[in-house]
Amino acid sequence: MTSTVLAGVDGSPQSTAAVHWAAAEAVRRGASLRLVHAWPWLTDGVSSFAESDDLPEAVRRTLAEAAEDVRGLHPELTVETDAVLDAPVDGLLAAAAEAELLVLGSRGRGGFTGLLLGSVSISVAGRSTVPLVVVREAGTAGESGKGEVVVGVDAHTPEPEVLDFAFRAAALRGARVRAVHGWDLPPVFGYAGGAVPAAELGQLEALEAELLSLALAGPRERYPDVEVVEDVQLGAARALVEASAGAALVVVGRGRRPIEFGPRLGRVAHAVLHHAEAPVAVVPHG
Repeated sequence: MTSTVLAGVDGSPQSTAAVHWAAAEAVRRGASLRLVHAWPWLTDGVSSFAESDDLPEAVRRTLAEAAEDVRGLHPELTVETDAVLDAPVDGLLAAAAEAELLVLGSRGRGGFTGLLLGSVSISVAGRSTVPLVVVREAGTAGESGKGEVVVGVDAHTPEPEVLDFAFRAAALRGARVRAVHGWDLPPVFGYAGGAVPAAELGQLEALEAELLSLALAGPRERYPDVEVVEDVQLGAARALVEASAGAALVVVGRGRRPIEFGPRLGRVAHAVLHHAEAPVAVVPHG
């Protein structure tokens, strides 16, 4: 059975960039492409069924134009279009449940100009059960798919799903993986209130580097042809954002288990989604 890459469509420049990215990724994966527009007002409020004639002309035209565009670029690609009767977040989450990958633009038509990430993208990123890639407007870094695949690694508790996603993405592109392990000083150094002696800092960094090498042993064995750069730095979010410049993709993880009042993004994933220059993949784990 052919897998599916799903892309959200709303006609915005960010959505167009996401559709193009999703089409190229579907070709790399040997998957089909499904273009979805979530439209909560398909019916008259009485009937529970939506007919194709209920679709506003603008929705039909937006989906048809997006499909025609990617078919022209990738004639070998199987492309389907669909409009779902639901609010954008719930509709996209439901549609993505049967997909291999969900791709969204960073902001939709309803976004504010000054925001880097829209409410739909951030909400879906915190709840999706499948990996989500958020793509910025065309012309930004990573559009061509060239460059490194950067992955954030917690070397103390590495997540296999996140690493496998990153290594597979690199293998499909013939790219190398930059595994970034951002670490923080133990609290005792903060309590001391002074600079950390260079010798102790070096010992701590060497220990973190050893942990990262151990965390990468499994993926290296499964993907022996993928070159790996091990990158150990203080501060995970900053390191990943800096590494995103010129990258093909940045990969971060997000726990599946609800936190407090519901699923949400962690601090690092949230910062990377807002500030990375390349497309960002958020991979659920646990």
